[in-house]
Amino acid sequence: MNNQLPKKYSARRTSASPRAHILIARILASLLSGALFYLLILLLATLVYSVIFAGKIFPGVTVEGIELDGLRLSEASEQLRDNITFPITGKIAFRYGDQVWTAQPKDIGLFFDIETTAIQAYRYGRQEGLPQRPFIQLKALLFGADIPAQFIFDEQTAVRYLQNIATLIDKPTIEASLKIDGVDVTATPGQTGYTLDIPATISNLHPYLQNLEDGVVTLVVHEKPPDIMDASAQAEKAKQILSASLTLKLPDSQKGDPGPWILEREQLAQMLTISKHNQGNGMEYQVALQNEALQQYLENIAPKIERQPQNARFVFNDESKELEVIQSAITGRTLDISASIAQINQKIASGEHIVPLSVVTTNPTITENAKAKELGINELVSKQTSFFYGSSGERIQNIETAASRFHGVLVPPNTTFSMAEVLGDVSLETGFAEALIIFGNQTIKGVGGGVCQVSTTLFRTAFFGGYPIVERYPHAYRVSYYEYDQSGSINENLAGLDATVFVPKVDFKFTNDTPYWLLMETYVNAAARKLTWKFYSTSDGRTVDWETSGLRNVVEPGEPILRENPELAKNEINQVEWEVAGADVTVERTVYKNGQVYLQDTFYTHYIPWQAVYEYGPGSNLNKLFDKIIPMP
Repeated sequence: MNNQLPKKYSARRTSASPRAHILIARILASLLSGALFYLLILLLATLVYSVIFAGKIFPGVTVEGIELDGLRLSEASEQLRDNITFPITGKIAFRYGDQVWTAQPKDIGLFFDIETTAIQAYRYGRQEGLPQRPFIQLKALLFGADIPAQFIFDEQTAVRYLQNIATLIDKPTIEASLKIDGVDVTATPGQTGYTLDIPATISNLHPYLQNLEDGVVTLVVHEKPPDIMDASAQAEKAKQILSASLTLKLPDSQKGDPGPWILEREQLAQMLTISKHNQGNGMEYQVALQNEALQQYLENIAPKIERQPQNARFVFNDESKELEVIQSAITGRTLDISASIAQINQKIASGEHIVPLSVVTTNPTITENAKAKELGINELVSKQTSFFYGSSGERIQNIETAASRFHGVLVPPNTTFSMAEVLGDVSLETGFAEALIIFGNQTIKGVGGGVCQVSTTLFRTAFFGGYPIVERYPHAYRVSYYEYDQSGSINENLAGLDATVFVPKVDFKFTNDTPYWLLMETYVNAAARKLTWKFYSTSDGRTVDWETSGLRNVVEPGEPILRENPELAKNEINQVEWEVAGADVTVERTVYKNGQVYLQDTFYTHYIPWQAVYEYGPGSNLNKLFDKIIPMP
């Protein structure tokens, strides 16, 4: 048959007459015009249908079976509000044992989204493409279209509701313990713990909310009994621990070492606890001092015990070319808190009440046996002196205290030196006094005024020694102390060669970029008002050329500022700030090594203008006081 069909169709095509072709064409044209007519009628009907129900929900559209035919959005919302009331009329009961808590769905976070639901009903038959709309609308009219109601479930509301219930259910698991009353010991039993599992309970709640059904939700509560209920067997052991005070000391303590530390029986009683241990056949209690309390106690005394390893300090004998010890090396020492806790518990459990603490020691890199040649210290490689004429006694004290921190200090090869690290704490307790400092935009009294004389001198020693400067901060305004030369005159060429340090935020750092150790020596001549800083190492042939732009873009300070100070008497005046012009300074440095350029850097400093400030007492006659003002240079 398959072989015959092509042949049959082929025969009919060859034998068809012209009239047959015309007839077929007329039939096709008739069908096409009919289809276009019906399509036009369908589009017209859709247009009329849309006009009739403009702003209204199409017939046949329902939400959860609620008819909304021909209703506007506001009317549909009202109809839905009146008929879908499960969030406010439903009942969800939470049960635990014989306890029941009943809530409306809205109380646990279920809300009916009326607006979104009404909008979805209204959009049915409107949001599809134009060719599909008539069929969608007709389908709703003939067979109906039910839109699901939209609900919002705020799980956090349910969590908060269950958290309130949890306050009535939750109980901690309490292990058996020893009750300490003063230094008296009694055993107390444990308690089983209960915890409401809120996520699991919410999982049990979901089906009722999804199906809009009332129901009873069983609360998921986890029980956790203590591992051990009875601690009476340990009571006697606790009494033995509290029978005497506990003495802690350093092993092999030497004169000058801190300690001993004594924990009285009352302190031990506050630290006593029972810890659980798995002995293979179950959990058992072990009486011991509470690790957390011991750790806190040991952390408090650890800073007194801790000691950083310190290299021996030396000065270089220029004649013998040897190092002379000025301070022996110090072995570092750190309290090993974990090991000490274990040792305390072990000793006290065996009846001992004098326990040596556990420490970790660290040897210094350089001991007093070091030789100059071994360290590559052979000669003076840089030396600078700054002058501090006019400094107060407190400022001189701070200069001497700060400079002494660096006398004899060694800087390893190829490392960056931090001044703040070596300077350490600047406080009254560490030997510093109150003197004038720059803080913010004013000069005030503060601890450590004068330390910047030391940082400035170090900066210049590293600068003229040709060492890379890693971190340097200039002062806010020009300070005369840093521009004095040996004659006591201001040398403006020294402007821009100052450096400030404010531990721990502002530091000065330079790098010893040589393969040799570098030895620092600092000398303060208080009578001559000068500080000298020396670097000893081995010269690698570097030399330094430098140029300064001098003071540029000079800005005058302006008129003096007068302000009242209630601490001054009437007609008493006191100058607290001295005027100085602002300016910009650029210092350029070129370091040569064996005739070749090794390093080039630029140091830019912007000094702000600083006005003179005078304070006067309340009720003062300013006209008379002004005549007394004698600005200081």
